Amino acid sequence: MKNTTKAVLCAGSAAVAAGLGVNIAKAVKLKPAKKDAVEIPAEHVDLERYKKNLSDAIRIPTVSDRDHDKVDWAQFEKFRAFLEERYPLFHKAFSKQIVSDASLLYYMPGSDPSLDPIAMIAHQDVVPITPGTEQDWKYDPFGGVEAEGCIWGRGAIDMKNHLIAVMESIETLLEEGWQPVRGVYVLLGHNEENMMHHESGAAYISRELESRGVHLEALMDEGGAVLEARVKGLLDVNVIGVGIAEKGQADIEITLKGKGGHSSQPPVHNALGRMADVIKDLEDHQFKSEFTPLLEELFMRPAVKGTLPVRMVAANLKALRPALTFALSKIPLAAGIVRTTTAVTMAQGSPAPNVLPQKASINVNFRMMPGTSTKDVIDHIRKVVKNKDIELRVVKTKEPSRVSPIDTKAFHMIEEIYSADPKNVVIPYLVFGGTDSYLYEPVCENIYKYSPFRLSVELLANTHGTNERIPIDCMEEAVAFFKRYVRGMTASSE
Repeated sequence: MKNTTKAVLCAGSAAVAAGLGVNIAKAVKLKPAKKDAVEIPAEHVDLERYKKNLSDAIRIPTVSDRDHDKVDWAQFEKFRAFLEERYPLFHKAFSKQIVSDASLLYYMPGSDPSLDPIAMIAHQDVVPITPGTEQDWKYDPFGGVEAEGCIWGRGAIDMKNHLIAVMESIETLLEEGWQPVRGVYVLLGHNEENMMHHESGAAYISRELESRGVHLEALMDEGGAVLEARVKGLLDVNVIGVGIAEKGQADIEITLKGKGGHSSQPPVHNALGRMADVIKDLEDHQFKSEFTPLLEELFMRPAVKGTLPVRMVAANLKALRPALTFALSKIPLAAGIVRTTTAVTMAQGSPAPNVLPQKASINVNFRMMPGTSTKDVIDHIRKVVKNKDIELRVVKTKEPSRVSPIDTKAFHMIEEIYSADPKNVVIPYLVFGGTDSYLYEPVCENIYKYSPFRLSVELLANTHGTNERIPIDCMEEAVAFFKRYVRGMTASSE
């Protein structure tokens, strides 16, 4: 992240210096509005209980699988019993319903039933350990071991850390006598890691809520984190990244047919050779890049807290949009922010080394920007690929989510919670991966993806990898955030 940030900021600064007529006075004045310091009361967090419960949660291998018969459903039953044992006040205050195979729908009514409730969601399942990598783990991947300042194991970051923090926060609130005015749902899916559509537990929960006539004020799911953005001489902020939309994804199979035959008598270009041109056409003709309003928010919010060179870019953002869009489009880690991305991920030809392919096929994975549809992807392929003999098949698709607004009670609540530290900046951003949250769009417009853990980019990148782990020193802050958010969102009708 540091190198990407610096590259983008430097590209913008270079464009300014190249003659775009920087208004330095304007840049000097461009600073965050001064606000009175807000003192945020300390929160009681039972850190030892959280650590123990997270470790024990990791020890229950709730691994999901697309094949229903391959799932060890006893582990999900064990996990339900574990939650009931560790969080007795929660289970006394909330009603519980098992939805689909193992998803959980909890509800606690508020004192004012006329108010739309909020929802906190998470998923119980984790991805499996990649076969053959078991010995690469420093500690048992399902041991929940506390060592080296971290808790290790599958689910430590995705996302039993988040789930247990939500449970801890509400259990503690109940211990303190909390009585919500607005109702609260806690919704725990069981197969987020393997399902993206109507068969997922979250989809069943969403349909159940819809059938009850429930409309949610706001929903919070996994996504984002607290990241330290330190670029010497340019920027020194804590980025609180809150996802307000997620990209869609479509896997499209493209096929070309050939005559086949023996490899000793090859044509000038067989099906695979012609497919190479198809790949080249796709890679050479990317989707158009765009500097969206969401990207403007993402850029401006931290920029106004930067040093003068950064504020010079921000002050002249309108003029610099083309240069910044171009710069971002050329950085692989950042290109997905400005366009629908195209990635050829799989290829298949002949079944034998001495046989010419009668059919060549590739899988192309598109990550679609909000506002782009699967139909748009198909139209794009047809337009940019010169070979019109290609056959297309949609293997799997999930449309992009809607973009949630940021002028809402929930988003402002997140900003308020972090307002005490002037280095904190809450930034709306676009989630590249997929979550359960988009499935709740029929019952909620204000959907936010945020996990309040202060993590390094390296640890976040290791979410599904070997030695997944979470630092202990970020746990107390996360539980405290959830306490403040739930209490604040349910305190009154304002």
